[in-house]
Amino acid sequence: MADVIANFFAAWGETDGDARLKAIARCMSAEFSYSDPRSGDRLATMEALSDYVGMFTANAPGWTATVETSDTVNGYIRAIVRFAGPGPDGREIAQHGTYFAETDLSGRLKTLAGFVGTGTPA
Repeated sequence: MADVIANFFAAWGETDGDARLKAIARCMSAEFSYSDPRSGDRLATMEALSDYVGMFTANAPGWTATVETSDTVNGYIRAIVRFAGPGPDGREIAQHGTYFAETDLSGRLKTLAGFVGTGTPA
């Protein structure tokens, strides 16, 4: 199940809009909900989600999003995702997010909600 999340976040580095949309569509259920602190609202169409991911790609060239760890409890997936790439000075910087997901019967994501950080105390 966690592979679908890794595949979804691999699309965050895709600069070609059509390829990104196709990659995201392979991961998402026909009816889904995506949200994170920057999405502004829940996203529920492939085009809106692909456009949102495209903003990340455009605003953070060279950055990638990779799943560092994931686990599953009672059908819910928790994934720690690392967003990393070159900072203004050229050195690599990273940010982390925690995502919670549910899949449909075919293993595609039907709910994906992200939060800043890893939940560890500062």
